[in-house]
Amino acid sequence: MITSVLVANRGEIACRVFRTCRDLGIRTVAVHSDADGHALHARVADTAVRLPGAAPADTYLRGDLIVKAALASGADAVHPGYGFLSENAGFARAVLDAGLVWIGPPPDAIEAMASKTRAKRLMGLKPLTDVTEDDLPVLVKAAAGGGGRGMRVVRHLADLDAELAAARAEAASAFGDGEVFVEPYVENGRHVEVQILADTHGTVWPLGTRDCSLQRRHQKVVEEAPAPGLSGELQEEMSALAVRAARAVDYVGAGTVEFLVADGRAHFLEMNTRLQVEHPVTEAVFGLDLVAEQLRVAEGHPLGDAPPRARGHAVEARLYAEDPSRAWSPQTGRLHRLSVPEGIRLDTGYTDGDDIGVHYDPMLAKAVAHAPTRTEAVRKLASALERAVIHGPVTNRDLLVRSLRHPEFTAARMDTGFYDRHLPDLTEPSPDPHAPLAAALADAHGRSRFGGWRNVPSQPQTKRYAMAGQEHEVRYRHSRTGLEADGGVRVVHADAHLVVLEVGGLRRKFEVARYGDRIHVNNTALTALPRFPDPTAQHAPGSLLAPMPGTVVRVTDGLAAGTPVKAGDPLLWLEAMKMQHKITAPVTGTLTALSVVPGQQVEPGMLLAVVTET
Repeated sequence: MITSVLVANRGEIACRVFRTCRDLGIRTVAVHSDADGHALHARVADTAVRLPGAAPADTYLRGDLIVKAALASGADAVHPGYGFLSENAGFARAVLDAGLVWIGPPPDAIEAMASKTRAKRLMGLKPLTDVTEDDLPVLVKAAAGGGGRGMRVVRHLADLDAELAAARAEAASAFGDGEVFVEPYVENGRHVEVQILADTHGTVWPLGTRDCSLQRRHQKVVEEAPAPGLSGELQEEMSALAVRAARAVDYVGAGTVEFLVADGRAHFLEMNTRLQVEHPVTEAVFGLDLVAEQLRVAEGHPLGDAPPRARGHAVEARLYAEDPSRAWSPQTGRLHRLSVPEGIRLDTGYTDGDDIGVHYDPMLAKAVAHAPTRTEAVRKLASALERAVIHGPVTNRDLLVRSLRHPEFTAARMDTGFYDRHLPDLTEPSPDPHAPLAAALADAHGRSRFGGWRNVPSQPQTKRYAMAGQEHEVRYRHSRTGLEADGGVRVVHADAHLVVLEVGGLRRKFEVARYGDRIHVNNTALTALPRFPDPTAQHAPGSLLAPMPGTVVRVTDGLAAGTPVKAGDPLLWLEAMKMQHKITAPVTGTLTALSVVPGQQVEPGMLLAVVTET
């Protein structure tokens, strides 16, 4: 019987496993890097063990340190979560060799399937070797791990070598394994997967399908179960293939077999020998706790003859600290507040006041809605996200709401090219035009009590705010009756946290929260600007500024001041939150300054290079 579980992971998945362990009366052990010393998963565990360092390669990818932590803490079992070492057969063997229970599939099964190249051979498929123009487009893909890291679409043969190098570096950083391979890229298919659960007694449960087609950078954003619009024959075929793959390697535990569905056919992609990020939608539909089932299987208990009956529909959206309008650039800073309406499942590794750093994945949380029908589940989740309170760095919340309400998604006609087609429209700024006024009135609350009002009309007060990349100036004045605004807006109520305005006969409420110069008015974020701008805060035309904090991992060979460049040419690569981000020349011209070198840490807004247009 398992009495204490160490989770060899961090953030949301560690907290999620701990929740089930607590329900089952099992002690919990967390491991944490120095960057995660105050992280939620380290705080909620019964015991926490430090892994010195911050980079994944020094901490969460050090299987030897994690095994030592399990033994030192008295844990008798290890759950790998997902990512990091979850699909590392060597780590699984090290856990078993230490006399600990491994809550996952046998190492031989991981070895057979965790490498996508070996998995394809097992399923009778082969990767591409000598790529020609006729093979394009192709997909460069990491052999280990998942989550979109180490993946690149290549449409021009001249880009292949650079993308292979970038994918190898990204895969090595994320998974400790830089092996990559190349396969044909199927445009605009649907990403559909089958959840399986297998015990040590020969039973394999196929637990329905999930659609994960809405992706950015080959990483899933919105997932749902069951996958809509598939014929019964195709669902049965995929379930049978998933069971066949599991039986071929004597699989045990939870796993996922992934397919690309195009033209009514299912093309095998890979088998993930771990729990998936999107497992909650399957849990909601089947009424299961998959982590509890993993623990039961690891203890040797058999599954029943058949899985529970599926009921209703579930949709999950991943909330990221990132700016989709700026090439999905990750964002850092303090998460002041995060909450969603009741009736929505929220799996998160953060709580109010936590800091979002640069070292790990930018996912803040997963929001899950379950309802009797797909239409109801989608509507429920979109409404909940729209009303969620998220104060802190920029997130993809607005993108998620618009995606869930997009006609292609509501009609279940989406595919993996969804964001390629619709991103500009989905990220078009639509800030509330009255948010700056509400912020100014909340700030001005009570000022008329000090110094009083006068019989002569007061001069209008002005405030400046930055909102959605533009500057806004608002005016208001103090009067005998309180605060007054221009533009036909009547101030019904104003205090430091709530402003009520009447606009065109309609009364609207604005909840206001201020954190230094950053102000959140309902779902609109603003930055209070100084009365007089700083004349020194200027950059030369063509300046490229760091869009995020990170590390310069590579500069294009031979690049130096004076080098001619073309618009779109790659100049350098930044690594942030386990992903590499390419910085390209904005115009055709000459590189007149290169301010960084490989290995250098940069902060947002730091000057990277200057390209002077020809």
